[in-house]
Amino acid sequence: MYRIIKRSFDVLFALLALVVLLPIFIPLMLALRLTGEGEIFYGQNRIGLHNSIFKIWKFATMLKNSPNMLTGSLTLRDDPRVTPVGGFLRKSKLNELPQFYNVLTGDMSFVGPRPQMRVDFEAFPLHVQEKIYDVQPGITGIGSVIFRDEESYLSQPGIDPIVFYKEVIAPYKGEVELWYQQNISFVTDFKLLFLTAWQIVFPDSTLTYRIFPGLPPLPAKLQVNK
Repeated sequence: MYRIIKRSFDVLFALLALVVLLPIFIPLMLALRLTGEGEIFYGQNRIGLHNSIFKIWKFATMLKNSPNMLTGSLTLRDDPRVTPVGGFLRKSKLNELPQFYNVLTGDMSFVGPRPQMRVDFEAFPLHVQEKIYDVQPGITGIGSVIFRDEESYLSQPGIDPIVFYKEVIAPYKGEVELWYQQNISFVTDFKLLFLTAWQIVFPDSTLTYRIFPGLPPLPAKLQVNK
């Protein structure tokens, strides 16, 4: 019953959002066409439900060859691969708006674990890889909320961002996503939607851990920004 109602909610609100946000889409698409490499949309293969592959859609915010440059799938602060308009879109999360299409097609939900590129999926511990996509991936979720500013963790001086992601960020992100599955409910989903908006306005807030006191504790190496 939960899945049926959630799917109905996803379709209804994705359609509503596309209609309401159409006036925003048009100037954003024009700005992207006239800047950077002129690309408007960016499609990329991601891991989805039951570890199947689907193509996720975003507004183009980085150079087309970015996955093969510098830190690959990981983005740092002031990353030179990010276009001028793309920087604004990424910070405001407006770059995720085309994923309403992925929601309509059934590849994604509004709330769930973020769908990962293969290289980042394989950074998860094996027990996480086996379970994380037992639920539909989402536009937002507990991992997205906690790592709202993941770039800041990866941009700390003296670390290798690829190693830090694999050894510190990915294991914890995997654990909180498994926590989500153990606590999945409409109440949890609505709280995560609220927290997504909250963290955009207050990126340094620790409200998430007060609303969800049962979350796995934040590792010491991730407390530098808290």
